[in-house]
Amino acid sequence: MTLNLSRRVLLATGAGAVAWPVLRGSARAVPGQPARLIIERRTIDVDGRAASVFGIRQPSGTPGLVLDPGQNFMVEVANRCGEDTIVHWHGQTPPYLQDGVAETGGMVIEPGAMLAYGFLARPGTHWMHSHHGLQEQALMAAPLIVRTAEDLRADVQEVTVLLHDFSFRDPAELFASVTGRTDAAAGAPPMAGMDMASGPDLNDVDYDAYLANDRTLGDPLIVRVAGGTRVRLRLINGATTTAFWIDTGALDGTVVAADGNLVRPVPGRRFPLAQGQRLDILVTLPREGGAFPLLAQREGDRGRTGIVLASSGAAVRKLSGTADASAPPVDNSLERQLRAEAPLAAQSPGVTHKVALTGTMMPYIWSLDDRTWAGHRPLRVAGGQRVVIEMSNRSGMAHPMHLHGHHFQVVGLDGSPLSGAVRDTVLVPARGSVTVAFDAGNPGRWLFHCHNLFHMAAGMMTEVTYDGIA
Repeated sequence: MTLNLSRRVLLATGAGAVAWPVLRGSARAVPGQPARLIIERRTIDVDGRAASVFGIRQPSGTPGLVLDPGQNFMVEVANRCGEDTIVHWHGQTPPYLQDGVAETGGMVIEPGAMLAYGFLARPGTHWMHSHHGLQEQALMAAPLIVRTAEDLRADVQEVTVLLHDFSFRDPAELFASVTGRTDAAAGAPPMAGMDMASGPDLNDVDYDAYLANDRTLGDPLIVRVAGGTRVRLRLINGATTTAFWIDTGALDGTVVAADGNLVRPVPGRRFPLAQGQRLDILVTLPREGGAFPLLAQREGDRGRTGIVLASSGAAVRKLSGTADASAPPVDNSLERQLRAEAPLAAQSPGVTHKVALTGTMMPYIWSLDDRTWAGHRPLRVAGGQRVVIEMSNRSGMAHPMHLHGHHFQVVGLDGSPLSGAVRDTVLVPARGSVTVAFDAGNPGRWLFHCHNLFHMAAGMMTEVTYDGIA
């Protein structure tokens, strides 16, 4: 059932601070009834200092949404934040007018108004975030978990972790600090010959803190888990410009899903996670229990955040938000190991698009095929086609490329064929190449962009457009 997108209801505004709980069954929406989400301002504590940020929460204060198997996505979003906004359902495949993007026809939610959404939910670990201006940098984001019947039958404790990079500065000020511009609109075409990077440039912005469920390692979330318990970590990189290395420490981890899609198990203790990506990782606490930090460290930096899994009564030592050494660049080492549990069926490509990832730090303009959004050229597809996108990164920075409304399979890395993961966001390293394929089965206009927010705002965005869609 599709709810009326033009429906608007005036609501009183309000705000407040609510502690972030561990997302379990109590956070689920009630089947058959629309869930209510409220966008508002709230105050959080960041290492002893108050910060005003956005939130997307249920009336109970629970952030985001958890849906049960087969439950339709029926959501009413009330805007109480005092400014225009819009919410993108990252990882979902709704009708395109419900994707939460104004540039492709979605409706902005005005202050005091409510907008209703309804579509079939896609299972997995996903998230929601603003696609309006730079609001995502101010924490306008929350988890969106859609469980399967297998999830409910599994003897596993679930813990959802939303990672973010945080600054006390206004997002527009941050954007101006790297661009010299105060607007967040795509600018003029980049100047040729200005890429001075001899190696990858890893980070655009210096942040004040890195957060896991709104908290730093100065006061981390401590999840009590009985000894011997299996835990499914649903990890979401909601950071705007930061890629992380996930470190499970003393616990062996096994990746079982990427961007909400099942993969063949990949064991390890250290996993890369680019902006917009999600990983489901299984860990098991030893029977004797104890305290086990699970950390996320920023690439090319010592800054980190994380949570702690601890058995009842276990002492938790103080953790530093700074690692002993900088982390290396996030790469596609995990991507090369991932194999989809449900890969695409064999089919010849109906259309192949070659896309160059272009742009420079000086001037700070990012583009696709040397075109910013202001002059973008849509990638045309026809319904029913097998679509292949070959991405070649000509720039000195890595770009996590995200396609709305679809999940693609990674079928090539740096020229080598691969039957990789099915996902919606893939990292294209500096000077590297990635090829993806998907079936065109969701007509509309769909953004295709870098999920580094500032790269997108500086122009690195185009759209996949179906024939017959204006």
